[in-house]
Amino acid sequence: MDTDILVIGGGPAGMSAAQYALRAGYRTMLLEMMALGGQLLQIDEIENYPGIEKTSGFELTKKMETQTEEFGAEIVYGEATKIEKNGPFFSVETDQGNIEAKAVIVATGATHRHLGAPGEEEYIGKGVSYCATCDGPFFKGKDVIAVGGGDTALTEALYLSKIAKSVTLIHRRSEFRAQKALVDKINERENIALELSNGIKEVLGDGEKVTHVLLNDGKSLPVSGIFIFVGITPNSELVKNVADRDESGFIKVNDRKETSLKGLFAAGDVTDTHFRQVVTACSDGALSAHMADEYISSLSW
Repeated sequence: MDTDILVIGGGPAGMSAAQYALRAGYRTMLLEMMALGGQLLQIDEIENYPGIEKTSGFELTKKMETQTEEFGAEIVYGEATKIEKNGPFFSVETDQGNIEAKAVIVATGATHRHLGAPGEEEYIGKGVSYCATCDGPFFKGKDVIAVGGGDTALTEALYLSKIAKSVTLIHRRSEFRAQKALVDKINERENIALELSNGIKEVLGDGEKVTHVLLNDGKSLPVSGIFIFVGITPNSELVKNVADRDESGFIKVNDRKETSLKGLFAAGDVTDTHFRQVVTACSDGALSAHMADEYISSLSW
């Protein structure tokens, strides 16, 4: 199999990249391991995607998928296992055979770490969330829980405290790992309560939504939302031998979405970006395709 631009990953960043590559006139292949949409499929409601009224992640995925297909993308379902560059061409090993391409865009996303507590998986999108910016506004004036002890957890708890009636911040250790300035802000915020040296034992609900949680010390807290911030793992193993990554494994890119290997681009949550939203993933995808166009055009084939 061969193509001009190979996009690896079928989330918002990958589909956006494929659309822009196709609009630029390139043969474009989109390789997705499971189902198009990625983490977008786990979002129950989206109300902050420009131009789209409140919708579900599934519905938005279907619209993006239809657009991508109508532009003419060749969609292949399979897993990429190795990337090599031989001269000007890339060779990507997959379980569907080798793919040769002039440029490659990696948009494989990232995976939020879960607590592993009973009920957590059942109530994802029904009260359990891993993104305060995405889902916090749905819990205006309600009681919520934030879990974690790092900078992200405390930053998101502060954000939630501006929206929710109350925030209970739960951390398994006796002290936070976050910056002192953030800890001071948490202690100053009147509607944030702390549960240190504690954790969630079980997430409980009525089958439709979260109603309360059971803590390790036996307490039962009535809540409407649970926001979990215990880390995020980039799906970047594919490039570990060909492109630079940061200490957490995120692919390093510049403002042109270029990696350390010429012709290899990365977009969306798998990169060392500062903000992970559907709209920023789409922007990354569009930019990476544009830069791939410039890269291909600059070479003498």
